[in-house]
Amino acid sequence: MNVVENTLPVELDDFLDRPLFAFLGTVADGDPRVSPLWFLWEDDAVWHIADDEKTYPSRIRDNPETALAIVDFDARSGRVQHVGMRGQTTVEPHDPDRAIRLLERYLGSDLDAWDESRFPEPETWGDEMVFLRFDPETVVARDQSYAPTDI
Repeated sequence: MNVVENTLPVELDDFLDRPLFAFLGTVADGDPRVSPLWFLWEDDAVWHIADDEKTYPSRIRDNPETALAIVDFDARSGRVQHVGMRGQTTVEPHDPDRAIRLLERYLGSDLDAWDESRFPEPETWGDEMVFLRFDPETVVARDQSYAPTDI
């Protein structure tokens, strides 16, 4: 992983530990697509849970060249921090333990409190669920924060 630029006031790992949205850019039939996804930064890769019956896993199998953008924006404080990555994404088998670690970042550690209709326990998921593993080749991390005005 080549970090081309990093002006963040925190370590890159600490930024990627925040429960933010990652926007995964793929290409289908020559046209760009973007998917907002929850993610887990682990093993120097960005992991996303995906339903293998949806379109973005098939787009990745067809063209693994992908881009990822993660933005932490807060208008009240003026915080604008951005990480952009280019790399390769692969479709990997479902891993219930990794799925729990990813979902806990967004839903909390009490699995019984999760919305069962949307987030059943990952151990019960069938073969239709997979992981997308994004391996960054280049990274640009920027702090573009500003002094806020009254909003």
